[in-house]
Amino acid sequence: MYGTSERLLRLLSLLQTRRDWPGPDLAGRLGVDVRTVRRDVERLRGLGYPVHATPGVAGGYRLGAGAALPPLLLDDDEAVAVAVGLRTAANGTVSGIEETSVRALAKLEQVLPARLRHRVSALQSATLALGSGGPVVAAEVLTVIAAACRDHERLRFTYGTHTGEVAERSVEPLRMVHTGRRWYLVAYDLNREDWRTFRLDRVDGVPVPGFRFTPREPPAADLAAYVSRAISAAPYAHQVVLRVSVPAAELAERVPPTVGVVEPVDEHSCRFRTGAHELDGMPFYLAQLEYEFVVEQAPPGLVERLARVAERFSRAAAGSRP
Repeated sequence: MYGTSERLLRLLSLLQTRRDWPGPDLAGRLGVDVRTVRRDVERLRGLGYPVHATPGVAGGYRLGAGAALPPLLLDDDEAVAVAVGLRTAANGTVSGIEETSVRALAKLEQVLPARLRHRVSALQSATLALGSGGPVVAAEVLTVIAAACRDHERLRFTYGTHTGEVAERSVEPLRMVHTGRRWYLVAYDLNREDWRTFRLDRVDGVPVPGFRFTPREPPAADLAAYVSRAISAAPYAHQVVLRVSVPAAELAERVPPTVGVVEPVDEHSCRFRTGAHELDGMPFYLAQLEYEFVVEQAPPGLVERLARVAERFSRAAAGSRP
């Protein structure tokens, strides 16, 4: 059983973890009855936390937005993640929030315990940012889309494709994925009646939230791999599948998710999927893998190109020997 103060902190922490909480679920988590939950909610309201209640069978409690920002509860790992994220944002990876990130970081580090300040400082001193050179996405775009993913709200936005086509899109957002250089949104496109991946730097303006929707079955269990496949192989005219004689984890360290998809086969080999618009440069790219591989799937002409390049390099190596 929690004491009153501990229980209030625990209740506040639970309310911050998801959008809606039925009263009986909160009571079960806290080990009290529903009446005690109601009294504790009133105590939180008295402290300035805007806890909204919805009556009825499907009702419950929700931590809403108030006139002032109340204190947030963060565990150690969350506090370190926020501090590191603010430092990263201050370096300009998200436009428009560099200065505010610095101010927020100063406030956070002022109250961080010494052990956590040491962890953040160690990460900072061991990291050198050269700049990714990728396109910048406005912070407001990211926050609006993130809220729509969380709250299951439809989005409308103007989107420009890689071919230059511009059109209005109406989608049911599922999740945002960051590849290290770009932000992507996985969403169900209502006009095309299928799942799509959208580059967020191609969204014109701030998306407009709409009606809430019932979430659909995701297109894949591993959304990161889904996005990687969508941006590294699917958009290209030529698809290539290799079986590489190296563990999947080792190849994944060398191949960014924007370049190809790595799938484990067994403890000694993996499958690598990638794509290209032109085949002439593919042999030279594959040579950079520095691992033995066999071609499982390739467009016509690729294997012949591999053979010609191999013969050319063999002749060059033979003629260069002393």
